[in-house]
Amino acid sequence: SYDSVSFSVASQDSQPQGLFFKDDGAKMYVVGVINEAVFQYSLSTAWDLSTASYDSVSFSVAGQETQPAAIFFKDDGTKMYVVGFNSDSVHQYSLSTAWDVSTASYDSVSFSVAGQEIATRGLFFKDDGTKMYVVGAANDSVFQYSLSTAWDLSTASYNSVSFSVAGQDGAPTGLFLKDDGTKMYVIGSSSDSVHQYSLSTAWDVSTASYDSVSFSVASQDSQPQGLFFKDDG
Repeated sequence: SYDSVSFSVASQDSQPQGLFFKDDGAKMYVVGVINEAVFQYSLSTAWDLSTASYDSVSFSVAGQETQPAAIFFKDDGTKMYVVGFNSDSVHQYSLSTAWDVSTASYDSVSFSVAGQEIATRGLFFKDDGTKMYVVGAANDSVFQYSLSTAWDLSTASYNSVSFSVAGQDGAPTGLFLKDDGTKMYVIGSSSDSVHQYSLSTAWDVSTASYDSVSFSVASQDSQPQGLFFKDDG
């Protein structure tokens, strides 16, 4: 149910696309296509958006991607990943101070997903950094990848595994998986809803099935782009 709580990021970017929270709920990050940058926020009360404030900290990804769509952080805050629908590639960054994007630098490492999706919109990693998932609005599917060295995009490869969400949304924009890999959630701007799926084998999207469960966010936004869950669900 909607908490009737929101926080505007319009002063930083009027077309925000991707969203991420630090695992303790004290930091929030947004990436957008107008300023092509990641913006950092603090929440004085964890997970409560009514207490959010802008840190006046940002990091431009324009040198790698002019239409960034999604953002993801390694669980210790020392790595950041951005995907967009201009390059259709995931780009890897390091943060010399964990969770502080003002200390970010590009690793000169990227991985193209264009062979699977040319309108990439959502990004997710397994918590140990050995699996990566993207979703996009061209093929309306979730695609699965493996990293032979955790968190190192230079070791990524496509698993030739995908799952179509076209029956639920023809323009999927965001993706999230439960921390045990048995549930998957996709949001899209066609249905303006979050759709829920189960994976009979954890982290294997080829075993996914739709739960026939969804939640509309249309009353709040008719073009939802990003999706994130607190770690306890």
